[in-house]
Amino acid sequence: MPVAAWGEPVQISMPVSGRQTVQGPFAALIFLLDEWPDLRGPAYVRARSICRAAIAGRTSPEEARETFLRAASEANLLH
Repeated sequence: MPVAAWGEPVQISMPVSGRQTVQGPFAALIFLLDEWPDLRGPAYVRARSICRAAIAGRTSPEEARETFLRAASEANLLH
């Protein structure tokens, strides 16, 4: 079952690769697992969990977006 894209993509600024656009929960989870600069922090852990839940249909894609934004803020990736 495909997961819907977010109504508004999230723009983050990575230290090495620069500005990145994340379109939805699946892309966010891949980003969290493969490219995130700091794999600690409560917002990071929650974002991983909520993105997985959105992919499985247990929560909304927009809730995943909000938790991803909190994790990005915690990691100082929003500019």
